[in-house]
Amino acid sequence: MLEAVELARAAAVELAGADAVGGHEQAQGDDEHAATHFFAANQPGYRGWRWAVTVADGGPDTPVTVSETVLLPGPDALVAPPWVPWQDRVRAGDLGVGDLLPPDPDDERLVPGYLASDDPAVEEVAHEVGLGRPRVLSRYGRDLATERWRAGDRGPRAEMAKAAPSTCVTCAFYLPIAGSLRAAFGVCANEFAPADGAVVHAEYGCGAHSDVEPDTGPITPVAEVVYDDGVELEAR
Repeated sequence: MLEAVELARAAAVELAGADAVGGHEQAQGDDEHAATHFFAANQPGYRGWRWAVTVADGGPDTPVTVSETVLLPGPDALVAPPWVPWQDRVRAGDLGVGDLLPPDPDDERLVPGYLASDDPAVEEVAHEVGLGRPRVLSRYGRDLATERWRAGDRGPRAEMAKAAPSTCVTCAFYLPIAGSLRAAFGVCANEFAPADGAVVHAEYGCGAHSDVEPDTGPITPVAEVVYDDGVELEAR
């Protein structure tokens, strides 16, 4: 069957046309009764693809016949990236005006608000008078948010925080959030700060800290007195 090159080529030509079938590239034995022949595909837009023609026989002294002809990507083929489901492709910031993003039914970040919990933070928001939310943030969901906020642009490792004169926790514009995250996070209330209205880590900071002292030094640096000792003074 490895020798049935012309039979395999004829099957590929019958399917795609003579102009679409290139040279024979490879033949591989699938088992003792079948083999696949590969021909270069000259199809526009299918760089590196190959026509794969599988031939087979029924045993000794039986004719070789064509089982299947298909266009397949080769080792260096130009192919589309792997399919990723829509819900797995969404990233932070993708949601636009009018878009809807329902949570996954099994979202581990959420727990039913009507169930008792061993987490005081969950209980605190689950039974607020007049709220009645069907689901609240789980311990796992809060941990994810904590890690994301701490590592983000408003965390202690941000470049702005490294250059700041002090941290947010000592700033008058820092409003701690309620609940179990109060000790580590708050909201900036300084309209002139880059994080105004955003959640910031207690160890974040910027140049608009409430305790920053104005610089009262001279605007133009005053040079030190310079003595020119390279010129000899005339004797009087």
